[in-house]
Amino acid sequence: MNYWLMKSEPTVFGIDDLARRPGKRDFWDGVRNYQARNSLREMKKGDLAFFYHSNADETGIAGIVKIVGEATPDPTAFDPKDHHYDPKSNPDKPAWYGVDVKFERKLKRVITLAELKSRRELKTMKLLQPGSRLSVMPVEKKHWDAILKL
Repeated sequence: MNYWLMKSEPTVFGIDDLARRPGKRDFWDGVRNYQARNSLREMKKGDLAFFYHSNADETGIAGIVKIVGEATPDPTAFDPKDHHYDPKSNPDKPAWYGVDVKFERKLKRVITLAELKSRRELKTMKLLQPGSRLSVMPVEKKHWDAILKL
């Protein structure tokens, strides 16, 4: 099993949106960064991901989702009416992918970015590296376990 972190703005799509649909799967779409896209393509069924609220009053890890469907082409890239539309996208050779996720649980509290940065055991976590702005990234098992203890 692999571990991940997936960022979303809670005003666009937050952990509460998933929590209202227990047992249902949702397609994680709209990723338009090649490095983040590559992470999506590496995800396997059964992997777990922290659901991170970005650009929020309380920025941080809000919950956990399970990957329940591996990467498939992101249809929003081909839809001119969608705000994730990419006119350079080609359905015959897709550039953008998404995965199906399912709500696992909300954390008892949001573990804020400031708290994550204050923890010595997390100093090498990809999220906390200077310039790290990816919306999808891997999380090492040691960091996953340390965060769950918080």
